[in-house]
Amino acid sequence: MLHSKMTRISVGLNLIDCLWSVLALCFLVAFCAHKTSAYLPKLRETSGLFTFFQDLIRYGKTKQNLNRCEWLRVFDVPKRWFWHFYFVSVCWNVFLLVLLLNSTYQQQPYPSWLTWILEILTGVPSNASKGQLTTLCCLSTVLVQLLFCVHSLRRLLECLFVSVFSDGVLHLVQYVFGLGYYIVLGLTVLCSDHTAKGTGTLLSQLDWIHVAGILLFVGASLLQHHSMVLLARLRTGKSGRVETLAHRMPKGSCFKLVSCPHYFAELLIYISFSLVFGGLSLTWWLVVLYVLFNQALAGQLSHELYISKYNSYPKHRRAFIPFLL
Repeated sequence: MLHSKMTRISVGLNLIDCLWSVLALCFLVAFCAHKTSAYLPKLRETSGLFTFFQDLIRYGKTKQNLNRCEWLRVFDVPKRWFWHFYFVSVCWNVFLLVLLLNSTYQQQPYPSWLTWILEILTGVPSNASKGQLTTLCCLSTVLVQLLFCVHSLRRLLECLFVSVFSDGVLHLVQYVFGLGYYIVLGLTVLCSDHTAKGTGTLLSQLDWIHVAGILLFVGASLLQHHSMVLLARLRTGKSGRVETLAHRMPKGSCFKLVSCPHYFAELLIYISFSLVFGGLSLTWWLVVLYVLFNQALAGQLSHELYISKYNSYPKHRRAFIPFLL
């Protein structure tokens, strides 16, 4: 009896779920710690630990007014290197998509190294994983991997041809984390669909919740792209040429309700992936939870900067979720 309970617990608490749970908890703690620090002005002015903490959670415009020691600046890398994240994501996740489609249509098993990684992340023994991989090649997994590739490609193109980056920086730890994040995320797609059993052709598996998820993905992607265009226009003239690298107050359209609609759109995109998974993937809901706390922290930092910089900043605006946060 006890052995049976322990088996169920060990299967439920696999490595990939623990990883996303820990990441979500870390960013929740960081968000709460930052909010609490607002009530401790002496700590903000004198504590080196507080400065180091702020150095790790801030980037770009929210980092420019942070009073840092010279040794902390050694770890700065340009924020314009954001495109590296999406370049890695496109290359890696298109590769995984090809392997997934090859497994689906050609019945070719994953490479041994990928099977080994998935075994470690999911806790599924090797004998079971070979059979399990064929059930994982269902429409939900293929769609999420495809949509994630589309999302990464769009963000790469926006970084290269739409966004106008200033001389803002991010921490080397943030840079390395960002590169690893998109690699792990692609693997997570392959790990998170154990509850869905694909039967028949991919098209025969199509359900209304897949359509709902795709529609939400399209709407959220359009919202995010429109937000990025509006932010870029704050630094460009009518001709499209860059006129300034200064930070200006965003306004109009989706910025009427929140300071960071692009962060809100990011959250909606990840929720759309959960819908495509049928809303049944615990692993992916943990990813959504991580994205919620991550974007909440980034949105709060930007929101506070706007409030401190502009006396006329609208008081009804929230940080990144309309009417809530």
